[in-house]
Amino acid sequence: MITYMIRRTLYAIPILIGVNLIVFFLFFIVNSPDQMARRILGEKNITQEDVDNWKKQNNYHLPLWFNAEASGTASLTETTFFQKSVKLFFFDFGTSDANNIDITSQISQRMWASLAIALPTFLVGVLVNITVSMIVAYYRATYVDFWGTILAVILMSVSTLFYIIGGQWVFGKILRLFPISGYDSGVDMLKFVILPVVIGIIGGVGGGIRFYRTIFLEEVNRDYVRTARAKGLSEAVILFKHALKNAMIPILTNVVLVIPLLFMGSLVMEAFFAIPGLGSFTIEAIHAQDFAIVRSMVYLSSVLYIIGLLLTDISYTLVDPRVRLGASAS
Repeated sequence: MITYMIRRTLYAIPILIGVNLIVFFLFFIVNSPDQMARRILGEKNITQEDVDNWKKQNNYHLPLWFNAEASGTASLTETTFFQKSVKLFFFDFGTSDANNIDITSQISQRMWASLAIALPTFLVGVLVNITVSMIVAYYRATYVDFWGTILAVILMSVSTLFYIIGGQWVFGKILRLFPISGYDSGVDMLKFVILPVVIGIIGGVGGGIRFYRTIFLEEVNRDYVRTARAKGLSEAVILFKHALKNAMIPILTNVVLVIPLLFMGSLVMEAFFAIPGLGSFTIEAIHAQDFAIVRSMVYLSSVLYIIGLLLTDISYTLVDPRVRLGASAS
């Protein structure tokens, strides 16, 4: 078991290195520092001297891979690759290109606003999706199943923007139950996060019900379910105890896709509700063409996704004896 976990963790190292190299290639080879400078400073009335000054101020003037003018280890450390890419491994994101703010401190401050929205949306959403899906699967081939599936298709066919704008208009402007946008800390935070959380749950419940319903219907047609029926177990016990346990692997696989959003936030949700989270932080950086922030957020989201995959692999050993026995054997 321990060996399995260590091996899975070690698998992540070359993946992180590959992600880092791809990010470096996209941001420094495909898009050169000269192009970054001209986009931030403006294309008109910009001289090469202005570009060189900006590159020096933001530490983009160094050679890409090897500094022939330096000696010793400085020939490797005094390079763009080390300063802008290798330091990402240690979560040293440096400063932004546009206004020289510390990116790491901004991430540590803004992640809590993203978590305040994403965490309850994630937890309540998964609970609602699984519960409703099991109820629909329990009443399969009935009007509950038929209309539940129709409602799920309708919900998943509507754009998230419709839920956001409609929710702001109905609950914010007409009923005045919640503020349309903004954010605050402490207890006052609740009035700002309730509406985005509810909209996030409604926006994802349609696809969630369809996905989990399919999983449960596949489980109730397996041999072990027929054996349980032959033993006289009720459909409720079969579905809510046995089928749910055996459906945990696809459920965990689907859940891991949401893990990066818990920290990174929702770009659309945070932008429309003016929530100062990591999603809005990324949007602002894209608008300002701040490549340092965008590069950091791309790498951070990749790291979080890899961590989610590791947690999923480890959780498989807890819910599936076959994986646990295979891990012990290896």
